[in-house]
Amino acid sequence: MSALLLQIHPDNPQIAKIRAAVEIIKKGGVVIYPTDTVYAIGCDIHNQKAVEKVCRLKNVDPAKINMSFMCKDLSHISEYTKALPTNVFKLMKQVLPGPYTFILNASNNVPNILHTKKKTIGIRVPDNKITQLLIEELGNPLLSTSIKSEDEILEYTTDPEDIYERYKNLVDVIIDGGFGGNEASTILDCTTNEVEVIREGKGSVEEL
Repeated sequence: MSALLLQIHPDNPQIAKIRAAVEIIKKGGVVIYPTDTVYAIGCDIHNQKAVEKVCRLKNVDPAKINMSFMCKDLSHISEYTKALPTNVFKLMKQVLPGPYTFILNASNNVPNILHTKKKTIGIRVPDNKITQLLIEELGNPLLSTSIKSEDEILEYTTDPEDIYERYKNLVDVIIDGGFGGNEASTILDCTTNEVEVIREGKGSVEEL
């Protein structure tokens, strides 16, 4: 059975369509959705079977996959991370929501399947209305991992139609929120008091 395709306006998301997607996610469905950077594959972080399905799609071990939590705001983040150093908290307030991934020390609230040996987690608060509403309606973070392109030039798949053709028999719902970006988030390691740039992406590092 092919995935449900939902065309959702990026600036004025139709709440009925958002809720239709969330109902599928709550039942263990895997979703492809737009973010403020690239399109992502995700699911409910608390549904182990859905997490395992995402891992199979990426062909990696759950303990080794580079996934992030898509969170609604800073208060959401505090549920899943250990106490943040003051400088890190100030930095997050400065740049979020935005195209940054913060690598932080995970708290015990992170589902066991997502714990790596380093006990860290990637955290994002995306500046995207569709993603924000999905998280709000779901009531907890979305798991997120980028969709890589098979194109030799483009690193990420940007066309929702191409995404649908490639994934329609592999996931449960695909959200078409218009063309996606082709530049991933900037990754900042904040597991110590020093902030280290791991990857420079869409988020500017100059203002940091």
